[in-house]
This record gives sequence, C-alpha cells and structure tokens, in this order.
Amino acid sequence: MAGDVTGAAGSSAPSTEALLTVDRLSVNFTRSGKVMRAVDGVSFKVAAGETLGLVGESGSGKTTIGRALLRLLPEVNTKWDGSIRYQGSDIGPLSNATMRRMRSRLQMIFQDPLSSFNPRRKVEAIVAEGLVIQGVPKQERDQRVRAALADVGFELSEIAGRRPHQFSGGQCQRIAIARALAVEPELIVCDEPVASLDVSVQAHVINLLQDIREARKLALIFISHDLAVVRNVSDRVAVLYMGKIVEMGSGEQVYDRPAHPYTRTLLEAVPVVDASRKLRPDGQRSVMPSRIKPPSGCAFRTRCARATTKCAETEPSLTPGPHGQLVACHFPHQEEAPGHVARTA
Repeated sequence: MAGDVTGAAGSSAPSTEALLTVDRLSVNFTRSGKVMRAVDGVSFKVAAGETLGLVGESGSGKTTIGRALLRLLPEVNTKWDGSIRYQGSDIGPLSNATMRRMRSRLQMIFQDPLSSFNPRRKVEAIVAEGLVIQGVPKQERDQRVRAALADVGFELSEIAGRRPHQFSGGQCQRIAIARALAVEPELIVCDEPVASLDVSVQAHVINLLQDIREARKLALIFISHDLAVVRNVSDRVAVLYMGKIVEMGSGEQVYDRPAHPYTRTLLEAVPVVDASRKLRPDGQRSVMPSRIKPPSGCAFRTRCARATTKCAETEPSLTPGPHGQLVACHFPHQEEAPGHVARTA
C-alpha cells in the first residue's frame, strides 16, 4: 500500500478544495487464472483548474488509473478497490445509468481518436454524441456542438457532412477534444493525447488544451510517457512505477530536484542540450519485474544501484522528501540535480 497521501505535502499540494480525491486505488486483472496488480494503493487529489501529470514507462499503470476514474475498466476479470470521490461523492457504488450521467462532468480524451470514433458517423454527430446521451434538447445541442468546435478551431459549416477518415491525425484529436468539451465537463483525463502526432502538431494540441483549461477553468489529468510534455503542462507531477506512485510534487521538485532513483533514471534517459545538466544513471536499463510475482519490499530495488537489505525487506511509503515532494524511497537523493539553479523570491 502506498499510504495515505491525500493530504498536503509542502508546496506540491493544491491550495483549493479538491475536485477529485482518489484514496488507495488498486486494480487487479485476472488472466489465465493469474492475478496481476496493475494499480497498487494509489492516492492523490486534483483541485479545480489544476493539471496533474502522470508519468512512467509503459506498463506503470497510468492508463488503468485514467480509465478507473471514469469507471471505464472491463467488468469481466477486473477488480478494483479503494475510493474515488468526485466533489465529495463516491462514484464506486453508482449504478451504470447514474455513472453515465456523471460523465457529463468527467470526460476522457484517448490516445488514438480514430479508434474512439464511429467511422460511419459524421463529425457533428460524433461531437454531439454525449449530448444525445444526456438528453440535451436539439436546439441547445446544436449550439454547444458549434461552440465546442469553435473552441478547437473549426467552423461547423466547414466540416459539416465529413467523416473522421477525411481528417488528419491532429484534426481528429481536435475533434476528440471538442467531443469532450461539448458536455461542458469539469475534469478531463487526457490519455497520451499527443503521442501519435507529429511534433509540430503536438505543440498545437498542447497549447490548445492549455488555452481551453484556462478559459473554462478545467481540471486535467495528463497521462504521458513524455516527461518534457508533462512538465510543460502540469502543475504537479506523479511518477508511477509498477502501479505505485514513487514520487509526487511540483514540476520544479520532480524535475530539478528528483529524490527517487526511478525518477532520476527516467530523467537520465531524456536528451538534453547542456551536458552539465545530465543526471548520472541511477537504475539499470532493464525491464520491469513480473507484475504477477513482484519483488518483495521496494519494487524498484532489482533495478536500483542504491538498494540494500532494507529495501528488500520493507516497502517504502510516500513521505515528505528532502525538497518538499513526496517520495517512496528509504534512501532518497538529498542533492539537487546537476545544473540546477535555485529560484530567488
């Protein structure tokens, strides 16, 4: 269990009341009779208007967390525990019909927009789909579809009658964003929203999300394996390893003063122009251990150069680290990253 980290942790915690509170979320998948824990005791809060970035290598549990928040996990061979509270209400016990109505406030943008579109439907019908489910009258529905498309740079008259295959990848992602915006949500989970796009298109979509967030006071959970993108868009960052949060704090804390060896290993792999800012390798370049039979104690110890007997015997919990962030490590780094320049007031 990662421990209760839903409270404040120095300057990394939201200053306003939480919109979303996740407490000890765990998700298990059963495959061929074997149980795999994809998410293990994850806790965090997201405030209104805040962006929380979730980073980690493939298989760390990022997408599973995102889908769990909207109750989009498969119902067969899947079990989840813990609490997901939206504006104080636990969404776990809600019926499917009630949860469907709740999704007008909670939306998700998927990595591959085309796979989430019905290829036979026209774009205006795709964007209006959520409003139809919510029972919004046609006149209001048309107005909201037009407004959502305008927010992402489309005029309805210019794209009316066209289908998804007639648009580029970047345009499809903008349509996916419009579909999420049309129901006027308060929180959007963005699951690798720019991973499949060209770099120039990525920048446009990221800027678009930033502008919309500020204009609509949206909260975002931004899931990505791209650490540079996450730093640019996030107020706080949570680093995931084998389904657990191993470090969480502000962008400056996590990127400029990383305390967990895994965080430092991720950052060491990111290309930098200034060699003086390069972190030394702090973990072996190897694959994750088995999720079915994870290591005892700290899950990262089999790849960590700092591991000791204590790491094998005792699982570390998230506690305040040397620079104010939360870190799950018995021997966190105390020093600043190479090239770090402390900010002055």
